[in-house]
Amino acid sequence: MARAVRALRGMPNPRLTGLGGGLFCAAVMLVLGFLDQLLFGASLTVYGVLFLPVCLLTALWVRRGDLLTAPVVVPIAFAVGLLTVAESGEGVGGRLMGLVTALATEAGLALRRHPGRRVDGAGAPGADAAPAVGPPVRPVPRVPPGAVRLPRRRCGPGEGGSRAVTAGSAPGP
Repeated sequence: MARAVRALRGMPNPRLTGLGGGLFCAAVMLVLGFLDQLLFGASLTVYGVLFLPVCLLTALWVRRGDLLTAPVVVPIAFAVGLLTVAESGEGVGGRLMGLVTALATEAGLALRRHPGRRVDGAGAPGADAAPAVGPPVRPVPRVPPGAVRLPRRRCGPGEGGSRAVTAGSAPGP
């Protein structure tokens, strides 16, 4: 135990500003991107795994007052380093398309589905949805075709809140 404590005390303890943390993270990710391209043939999986310790170091080395900048600069640094690893085609358009494709496939952590949050694809048919969280919703009463909807009235507990009158029926009390 004492050996581990001594080893941790021997580690550098820099305190970076928000800008310094962003520059550190971007520079390290750029270098790791070049190394990944050189050693592993531009593997996006290796790049993503190498990104995790850089995130940890950035979060540990940023000053406490600038800690809120870390969630902003770290994804930017991910994209900067991804420029070296992403597949690229002819010209600027091909490189941009490779970068966008790599971001869409590798940066899925920010876009993951949260359990308990309803995601229904904006009414898309057949879209799966997580169960809704909260009190159950009372079903809306169906009004028969040709009925006239009367204005809402205040009701006591257990009474309906909407009335419909069809041709030939008298309104209720």
